[in-house]
Amino acid sequence: MRYPQIAKKIIDLRDADLDMRERLISKGVLSEGYHPEMEKLHILNAKFLGGIIDSIGYPTADKVGKEANQAAWLVIQHAISLPVFMKRCLKLLRETKTDDNQSTNINLAYLSDRIAVFEDRPQYYGTQFDWDQNGKLSPNPYDDIEKVNRRRKSIGLLTLEEQTKIIRQQAKNENQSPPVDLEKRNAEMNRWKRKVGWIL
Repeated sequence: MRYPQIAKKIIDLRDADLDMRERLISKGVLSEGYHPEMEKLHILNAKFLGGIIDSIGYPTADKVGKEANQAAWLVIQHAISLPVFMKRCLKLLRETKTDDNQSTNINLAYLSDRIAVFEDRPQYYGTQFDWDQNGKLSPNPYDDIEKVNRRRKSIGLLTLEEQTKIIRQQAKNENQSPPVDLEKRNAEMNRWKRKVGWIL
């Protein structure tokens, strides 16, 4: 690890994010749309991380250690109000990709899927979930279940069917519930996506 002090700062960003998430879960407001407090924190974290990236490049494990490398990915994954930043980080992450680095390959799958979903495109690996009309967490649109499962297997992920069971159980364990008005929530999300620049 070449930058231990920077590593600690990145881990602190992640911890603040996770603490906020736990607080919103405990209040029962996590599924009602993008909470303003959460959005504000995600933007602040992303801007801070952006400064680090300007200084040292993408925070790879050899630069900041494995924990801070994963923490940086989480900050990027949650920077959904900043499409340009997320796409920049996707490009940088692709440049660090090696076939034998499973962690980087999985992070790439999640980040590329998240960007695709926000741009209203089918996801490639089926990593992104949302509430459906039946009040269950289900994968966002994808192209073909067999192809998705082949891609998932190639990078060491469970099948989409197995992952769906885990995601739904996790939501149950956290007492998450579907939005009171899914149609209204989705309309608000589409307005927000236009406002920040994901869709026209």
